Amino acid sequence: MVDVVVLSDELLAEMAGYGRTLVAFSGGVDSSVVLAAAARALGPDRVAAVTAVSASLPAAELDAAREFCADLGVTHHTPATSELEVPGYRENGPQRCYFCKSVLLDTANALADHLGFSTITTGTNASDVVAGFRPGIRAASERGARTPLADLGLDKEAVRAIARHWDLPVWDKPAAACMASRVAYGIEVTSARLARIERAETAVRALFGGALRDLRVRDLGDAVRLEIDSDLVERARDDHAVSAAIREAGFAAAPVHIEVFRSGSMNDRLAASGR
Repeated sequence: MVDVVVLSDELLAEMAGYGRTLVAFSGGVDSSVVLAAAARALGPDRVAAVTAVSASLPAAELDAAREFCADLGVTHHTPATSELEVPGYRENGPQRCYFCKSVLLDTANALADHLGFSTITTGTNASDVVAGFRPGIRAASERGARTPLADLGLDKEAVRAIARHWDLPVWDKPAAACMASRVAYGIEVTSARLARIERAETAVRALFGGALRDLRVRDLGDAVRLEIDSDLVERARDDHAVSAAIREAGFAAAPVHIEVFRSGSMNDRLAASGR
C-alpha cells in the first residue's frame, strides 16, 4: 500500500507546475482535494474556485462550498449558468452530462481568460475514468481542463485518504451528483422538477437525521424512487411519514418505491436499451 504522504506530495508536486489555477469546484471530496492541493502548492493568492450556480445545485451544497473556500483563503467565483436553456441538457438524453459540463467549462474558460488564469482543473479521479459512461469527462477534456487526480492514478480511495491526511472536513462526505442526475433519461429537466427533488431529499434527510448517509430521490416520471442506505430501507418502508414527505414535496400521488442506494442506477435503462 502506497503511503498517503507520498501520494499527497506527488499531487502537490504535480500542481506546483500549473501556474495560476482556476478549479472547477463542486464542493465534493474530489474537487476539494484539488482545490486544497492547488492552494498548498501555489499559494491561495494564485488559486481560485468556480462553482456554477443553477437549479441543479442544492442550496446547502453552495453554502458548504463557500465555507470551504473561505477556510482556504481562496477567491470563490459563483457565476449563474443557464444549462436549462441548452436543448441537449433540457431534453435529458444520454449525453445530458456532456452539455452540463460544456456550460461549466465554457464559463470557467471565459473567467480564466478575463482574470488571467493559465490552468483550469477538475476533480476527475482515476475511478471516474474507468467507471464507464461519463460524457462529462469528454466535454471537459475538449475544453482543455486538466485532471491532476486522474493523471496521477489517484482513485476515490486515495483521494479520501489525502483529504483525511490534510484534515479536510469533506474527507468522508458522500458523493453528491447534481440534481439533474435524479431525473430519468428522456424526461425533460425543468427548474420545477429539480426544486421538488431538492425539497423531497431535504424532507427525508430531516426525518432520519444523522442516521442517513446516502440519499437519492429519483424522478421516474410516472413514479418516484427513494434510494437510501441499506440498513434504513425497511425502516423507511414501514414509516408512512417518509412517503408522505416525498409527496408533499411535489410528487403528489406518484407511487413511491424505496430501495437500496446505488450510485449511477439511472444508467440501468441505458444499458437495457443498448444506448
